[in-house]
Amino acid sequence: MLQKKMVDMDHMPLRWGHVKIFFISSLGQALGAGLATLIGIIIPMIQMLIHPELTSFSQGIISCMSLLGIVVGSSLIGDLSDKHGYLKLFRICPLLILGASLIGYFFDHVWILAFCLFLMGIGIGGEYSLGSDYISEIMPDRWKLFMVGAAKSTSAIGSIVVATISYFLLIKWQNPMHWNFLLLLISALSLLMFLLRIRFAQSPGWLIAHGQIEKAEIAVKYFLGNDVKIGDIKNKPVDIKDPNLKDFLSKDNLKKVIFSGVPWACEGLGVYGLGIFLPILVLALGLEPSKQDPFDKIISSVKITTFINIFVLIGFILGLFIVNKINHLKIQVWGFTLSSLGLILLLVGYKLGLSTWVFVLGFLIFELFLNAGPHLMTFIIPPQIYSIEERGTGVGLAASIGKIGAVIAVFFIPNLLKWGGIELVLIVSILVNLLGAFITQYYGRKIPEINKN
Repeated sequence: MLQKKMVDMDHMPLRWGHVKIFFISSLGQALGAGLATLIGIIIPMIQMLIHPELTSFSQGIISCMSLLGIVVGSSLIGDLSDKHGYLKLFRICPLLILGASLIGYFFDHVWILAFCLFLMGIGIGGEYSLGSDYISEIMPDRWKLFMVGAAKSTSAIGSIVVATISYFLLIKWQNPMHWNFLLLLISALSLLMFLLRIRFAQSPGWLIAHGQIEKAEIAVKYFLGNDVKIGDIKNKPVDIKDPNLKDFLSKDNLKKVIFSGVPWACEGLGVYGLGIFLPILVLALGLEPSKQDPFDKIISSVKITTFINIFVLIGFILGLFIVNKINHLKIQVWGFTLSSLGLILLLVGYKLGLSTWVFVLGFLIFELFLNAGPHLMTFIIPPQIYSIEERGTGVGLAASIGKIGAVIAVFFIPNLLKWGGIELVLIVSILVNLLGAFITQYYGRKIPEINKN
């Protein structure tokens, strides 16, 4: 019998094992975006129809709890996974999300909801940390960058699915008191994630980093087949220590931190600030029929939100198409600039009382170019500009700055609506996007690593 020819995992073609890993590992991205969309649907239901006394400050606090959880979870679970392995925590994350969503369902109180959103955020933060690592370790070299970006793009699918299902459920129920039932969507997806991970394997990269080469080879064969041999991952440096933060920033790295972190924070306003509150912003712009009762207005806003989210996915697809063809610096600058034009169109349309289709076009331009550019690039650029020894610290700082920007945006959007209405929200958003473009262009020219791709 002829022995099967062995193939190198770094240079092999895609096969079913890669697709399976991609699907299972990217579900966390879809779940995180789905939860953000759900928050934007639930908050107006609670505020307008159940708890009208809920202040803008309280809305901001509740809405940013999941993001605070993500900040904690990505760091905490990332550290725990380095010590105890990826697999155990890869299973615990969906269980944590499942438990928190069920608590929110059974105890339907707004501040219990806030606590549950924080717990779910911890689980999602862990997903963000672990899922992308599995994908980047296992994928062939030529597909690695594309697949990591594609995993990020599944967030758009999560938003579309949750918004669509919520829309039809709200039509059927016709009762805002059922807001907590929508949390069962998160429960169902997190349960699916856990079940898919029962038969899974430990991270080969983690095993190698802990000197378990034979187990890493077994894990690779489990994922991809017995004819696959381990690739360059076996040369992964062991026990690289993150540099002292003071020493790290005293080098030539401060401009890299600003370049990778500040645009990520600016992008967070669009993705999370405007994204979570998209149904509320649709209501504020008056895009639904004026004669509808409040609950029907919410349903109409969810319908428009679903349509707009389709262009989030199209934006990601566009970004993935050009990611290996155009310099990433240019993609990010033009993404920020063109998404600003979409917001300017929204502002002009609102001031002049133009047709609903002008508002829809403004949203579509904004979402298309935000997600083709900054939303994808801020995820891809940071690992490219740091050395291996400094990558953990540099990428971690960029992600932290990005999430801090998102938390600030989510907290302030309802307060900006209170202080100056939708006009103030749009003006601030335009300025933040233009700041992202300026920082990207100004500091990007000083960083040779980003100008090589």
